[in-house]
Order: sequence, then C-alpha cells, then structure tokens
Amino acid sequence: MVAPVNSAEHKTPTQWRILLVDDEPTQRLIVARLLKRAGYEVDTAGNGVEALAKLETGDFQLLITDWEMPEMDGIALCSALRKSETQGYIYTILLTARDSIENVVAGLQSGADDYLTKPVIEPELIARLTTGKRIVTLERSLRAAMEENRRISITDPLTGAYNRRYLMEQLPREIDRSARYGRELAVIMCDVDHFKRINDTHGHLVGDEVLKWFVTQLQTGVRSADWIARYGGEEFVIVLPETNVINATTAANHLREQIATTPCPASVGQLPITASFGVSGWKAIPPQGATLDALIAACDAGVYASKSAGRDRVTMEAMD
Repeated sequence: MVAPVNSAEHKTPTQWRILLVDDEPTQRLIVARLLKRAGYEVDTAGNGVEALAKLETGDFQLLITDWEMPEMDGIALCSALRKSETQGYIYTILLTARDSIENVVAGLQSGADDYLTKPVIEPELIARLTTGKRIVTLERSLRAAMEENRRISITDPLTGAYNRRYLMEQLPREIDRSARYGRELAVIMCDVDHFKRINDTHGHLVGDEVLKWFVTQLQTGVRSADWIARYGGEEFVIVLPETNVINATTAANHLREQIATTPCPASVGQLPITASFGVSGWKAIPPQGATLDALIAACDAGVYASKSAGRDRVTMEAMD
C-alpha cells in the first residue's frame, strides 16, 4: 500500500534541537548555556567526527560548528553533512575567528548556511538562528507538499491502493530485481464477481463501498512487503516479492475464503461478495528478459479460468 507522508519528519518541530560542535570545553559550555536560555535543546560534540555520528543518528534541525578542530574541522564537517542523508535539512552556522572574504567564501562553499566571527554576540546569534528556523520550516513544508503530491500521483483515490500507473512502473522493476538477485516473485490478480450486477442493482455509490471494503480485506490478508494496485474497474493486482507461485496460491485461497465468508457492510445492508483469482509466477526464479506483459497475461488467464469454472475460486498459471 501507499506509504503515508512521515508527519514526524516533515512537521515544524515543537522543540528545536541544536548540535553545538567545539573542541574547547569552556567555549562549548558558555554557548550551550546561552542557547538553552533562548529555549533550544542543545547537544554537544568535541570535533567533526563525533558530530557527524550524532547528526546521522539524531534529529537535529540546527548546527553550530567551530572551524578549527582536531580530526575533522568545521569545513570538512559541513561538506560531509551535505553529502550525507539526514532526516531533514539542517541549517548550519560556522563560527570562526577568520573574517576575510576568502574565509567567508570557503565556509559557505563547504555547505554552511551562515557565518559568524568570534567572539559570538548573543543577540546576533539568536537572530541568525531565528532565520535558520524559518528556512528549516519552509524546507519541511515544501518537502511534505512534494511527498503528498507524489503520493496522490501513484494512488487510486477511491480505494487507497496504488494505481495502474504505479503498477506499470514498479512491477517491471520487481521482475528485474528478482531475476538479477535470484529471488522468487509471484503476482495475484483478483476480480470482484458480478460487480456490474451490484452497480445495476444498488447504484455506483454502493459499488464504490464494495471496492473500498474489498481492498481493506486484501490489505488485512497480505504481508507488509506485499503491495496492492488497482488494475482497472473491479480488478486488482497483488505483488508478492520473494514468494513462489505455490505459496502465492495458498495466500490467494486464504483471501478468497476471507472475502467469501465476510459480508460487506454496505449502506444497503450486508452484501455477500466473492472474487475470482488468478495466480502466476515462475516455477523457479524469473529468467532474464522476463516481462510484465507475460506475467499479467498469465494472471489474467487465471482469472478468466476461475470465472469460467463458476467464480469464487483460484486458478494458478505457473510459468517456466
């Protein structure tokens, strides 16, 4: 299913966390006290190596680092930070006694967002941090909006399953990955039986209720590693990575039984629902050059065979 936007990652922090990096203990203590008085939560590090380890494991939004430190100085730390993958953007202020234009340029080019010369003047530092908070808040808002737009673009708006576009993009990648690394892969296709009759008898709004309920039933019956896409109309595809076709058939039978024995609580009352399933995959691992078209065609043939045999059943179509 579609992964939700991580709200903890994207929301504006209620408590702003600063990592203060300085190899001089007294200076580190003075600045840390200043920051805590201003309402910040402060952690400290004595050099760039220690700081980078904390940045990779902790949730910091702001970084203040001295330039001259042993093992890894502030310039190297800023550069390493910008190359690393952190939970969110970290606004960085570089502190130094160097105040030449060349030094300022070098600091900013290394990845620092701002540059302050020592000794630190408290009102100026707090003002610079306020600017940093605005930038971090904006960056998180933009990233959240981009993630939400991406989620919408790959999601079926009615059922919450992935849409056909996502299926056609991601399933070939699953096939290629399985072939490359020697892993099994299976796919289940399922179709709600007599869905047109439901729409004709009860209306399309009830049909929508049935489809949403149907996907919920599928969700509860698959693993977290499996994913579901709406193929079209009342037809859905379940992709089961690292699963052979025999085990996928067993899973499909469990889903079929669950759906058949659990009436849909629609607005017009309890509706009995069944579905026809087609299962396909390779007897071993997918061969090099295996295609989505062949896999989907085999699943579709299985669904057709299930419907022809009376519906509410599972047909396996294994491939060599």
